[in-house]
Amino acid sequence: MAEDTSPPGLPPIVDLRQSATALRVQRGVMRMLRERHDMACYAEVTLSNGRRADVLAVGPKGEIWIIEIKSSLIDFQVDRKWPEYRDFSDKFFFAKPPELDADIFPQSEGLIVADGHDGAILRDSPDTPLAPARRKALMLKLARMGADRIHALMDPGPRA
Repeated sequence: MAEDTSPPGLPPIVDLRQSATALRVQRGVMRMLRERHDMACYAEVTLSNGRRADVLAVGPKGEIWIIEIKSSLIDFQVDRKWPEYRDFSDKFFFAKPPELDADIFPQSEGLIVADGHDGAILRDSPDTPLAPARRKALMLKLARMGADRIHALMDPGPRA
């Protein structure tokens, strides 16, 4: 059996680009979406425009939500790329830890609060349906990514 080289306490597929706060928010968001909304969640999904969605969730009817995690005021202030996620989702949300002020986020966007255990939608996102061709391309990418991630967990050896 291959040795797990991830840091203690972290799942083996965490890529270590996120802060500890962002990882806690990510876990709570993904748990809440799975448990209360029956959504399958992917972390760190690179989109065709080069942006990386913190969490991308797929619902039981094929709806796609993107959640952009902001762990601090400065994290939100320096990020100007978030509007580019709208073209890749039916709904877009910011997610924040409980200690971050909700008033810094635009009222026009969805908002989630989460910690390492759970989350809650504070403000729903407007529906902005994806174009059918983009939805199909994104679903194919997600199916392949999911299979690749499972394979990497089952066989962490080098890829050809």
